[in-house]
Amino acid sequence: MIYLDYAATHPLRPGAAQVYLELSARAGNPASVHQAGQQMRQALEDGRAQVARALGASPLELIALGSGTEANNTVVLGLGAAHGGRGHLVTTALEHSAVLAPARRLAAQGLDVTFLPPGPGGAVSPDALNAALRPETFLVSVHHANNETGAVQDVAALAEVAHAGGALFHTDAVQSPGVLGVDLHGWGVDFASFSAHKWGGPLGVGFLYVRRGLELPPLLHGGGQEQGRRAGTQNAPGIAAAGSALEEAEAARPATFAHLRRLNDLLSALLHVPGIQANHAPAGSPKVASFTAQGADGEALLMNLDLMGVAASAGSACSAGTMQPSHVLTALGLSDADARASIRFSFGAATSVLEVEQAAAAFLRAAGASRA
Repeated sequence: MIYLDYAATHPLRPGAAQVYLELSARAGNPASVHQAGQQMRQALEDGRAQVARALGASPLELIALGSGTEANNTVVLGLGAAHGGRGHLVTTALEHSAVLAPARRLAAQGLDVTFLPPGPGGAVSPDALNAALRPETFLVSVHHANNETGAVQDVAALAEVAHAGGALFHTDAVQSPGVLGVDLHGWGVDFASFSAHKWGGPLGVGFLYVRRGLELPPLLHGGGQEQGRRAGTQNAPGIAAAGSALEEAEAARPATFAHLRRLNDLLSALLHVPGIQANHAPAGSPKVASFTAQGADGEALLMNLDLMGVAASAGSACSAGTMQPSHVLTALGLSDADARASIRFSFGAATSVLEVEQAAAAFLRAAGASRA
């Protein structure tokens, strides 16, 4: 199988797997005061410190939780609740559903929400954001790297605009670590969401950055873990493994970026043929490439690719199985039919040139078969 779905999940790195298995074999709740519990607590905090260093934050600013989705929901729903369901929230039409769904829930409850349309290439300009701000705007949420097109936002500039207007700023940066790099203090954001399995850590581990000094109501209640910000026994083996994986990913990041850029450029060149449209941002994250096989049946296209041994995606993995057109691609102007006939390929350091060449040939065959 040719695995080209790294944006959905990165294979667990061997070093992280070893850390996870070793700690999972031990007993000990990290909240317990006995020696076994405190050893687990130390492993948890060591992992958190590794993640914080890689992201340019303090360990005290990172809440460990279950996923990037939980992190996004905690910010959007938590701040919405803190404002009593009133006020104004600004986000974009290109966000992951883990931001859009809670924003729409707040809108259904009476909160005023603005969904900014994308500019050229999917960019959100500081001027467009500034024009959308109001005195009652309490939060702006804009992703860093789009999971379907790779478009990268200037979150530092957008955060500056939000702060000048009196609003807090959140970014979903799930797709960035290990590829683009993250500097939370340098960016000046207030909140940021992450998911360990995107960089080769285990599934079921996420992190939420909360800038020091800010208050954020918890989404889960019933325990004092994570400074009272996220109730529930922490996944200490998973957090420790996440730290190990991110440290490894960041050490290799310059070489990984260059390798992914070569692969992205190669696939784009191989698929630069009539009837195939590229959707990804040329100067965006090299991890992601998206193509539309115009006139093809989207479901048949994906199934044919799978039968040919290529694992790719029709868009966000969280929306897989619905066969609804990608909201990201339709927001960028594609028709429903073209959005359905689009495939997202995403690469990792282990992806080879030969695999990309074979995947391109398979895509062209699958497109032809899906148009019949």
